[in-house]
Amino acid sequence: MVASQVHFLLVPSLMSILGAAQYVMQDAALLSYIDQRFLSLERRLEKCSQDLLEHMDEFRELSKAAQARLARLSTDKAELKGEVENLLMRVERAQRDIDYFRSIADSNACVEVHEDLLKQQLLEEAEEKKRLKLMFNASCDHMLAGIRSLKVVKKTGGKHGSWMKDPGKKHAKIYLLSSSVNNVVLEFANMMAFMENNQTLKARRVPLPVPWEGTGHVIYQGFLFYHRHGSLNEIVKFHLQRRSIADQMLLPGAGRIPAYQLSPQTKIDLALDEQGLWALHAEPETGGNIVLTKINPVAMAVEHSWDTPCSSRDAEAAFMACNALHVVYNSPSGGSSRIQCVYDVLGALNAHTNPGLHFPKRQGGHSSVHYNPKEKQLFAWGDGSQIIYKLHTEKKV
Repeated sequence: MVASQVHFLLVPSLMSILGAAQYVMQDAALLSYIDQRFLSLERRLEKCSQDLLEHMDEFRELSKAAQARLARLSTDKAELKGEVENLLMRVERAQRDIDYFRSIADSNACVEVHEDLLKQQLLEEAEEKKRLKLMFNASCDHMLAGIRSLKVVKKTGGKHGSWMKDPGKKHAKIYLLSSSVNNVVLEFANMMAFMENNQTLKARRVPLPVPWEGTGHVIYQGFLFYHRHGSLNEIVKFHLQRRSIADQMLLPGAGRIPAYQLSPQTKIDLALDEQGLWALHAEPETGGNIVLTKINPVAMAVEHSWDTPCSSRDAEAAFMACNALHVVYNSPSGGSSRIQCVYDVLGALNAHTNPGLHFPKRQGGHSSVHYNPKEKQLFAWGDGSQIIYKLHTEKKV
């Protein structure tokens, strides 16, 4: 009887325990299933993140490739433009040579030069001179007669550099371009701000997308014109306010040798005068003599070119003033700088006129000398010093 009672009590307990165990097993299976689903979702999310990173890397590479392609296209455009301009110049020279050889052949055939041919040649020369005078407006009636005084404004930077004002603007801003290879222009509000001791704190920094080479840059009508570092003869036109490249051009024949023997860091020297933008360089074909080129700063194209008799040997710098090239010479060891060759493109002055115009009260060389046609002064860089030279001029005879 007792055994039957015990059996009666144990059976429900065992059944209850077995049911609870079954529920526990079911819960464990459900938890395991949920855990597996979460792991699967985590793996899928991880794969999505990895795919996203790979797509971002591919997009970056594609963007870099596109930028490089655009840069190459821009360079190719400048090179093609320069080649076309060079080809046009060669065609023009070839046409002149053909005309010349035809005239020689005609003269040999006729033994005597025909009077009509001589008249035609004289007429063409007169027309060419007239065209040049019209292009330059014939507005310069004075010439450099002396360098009166100097003022050392500041001593900052290294041996090479240049500084200047923009003669095409009414503002009094000063621009400092230190070193022969750099990509940062310092802009000062005026001369007083430039002369302060903590000048770098007062300056506006203007970074360039590509660095300059040499010290032959100029600032004109809000644009910086400079020789691009790493290129043979590319001139860049950079908008100072927009901080972007506005245009480029290639200067035919330039960049193979230094413009001046004593300033080998400068292959192309840009200059300003009353008539606008010029480029100075030397070529092996001219025996190292300086070649003078007038540039249209708007179209970035060559207007005219002259082979001058001024040698680059022992030259350290040069500048343009009133249509005339003035070449500054010195000794290799450094001494008194002097102007010993002057070349007027309109022929009013002969080469080597007024030789021996010495720069006053100073021993040492110049890294750059730039003429400011608005103030009629020279802005020079000499051994790390920023110097202003005042000029004495006289009427052309």
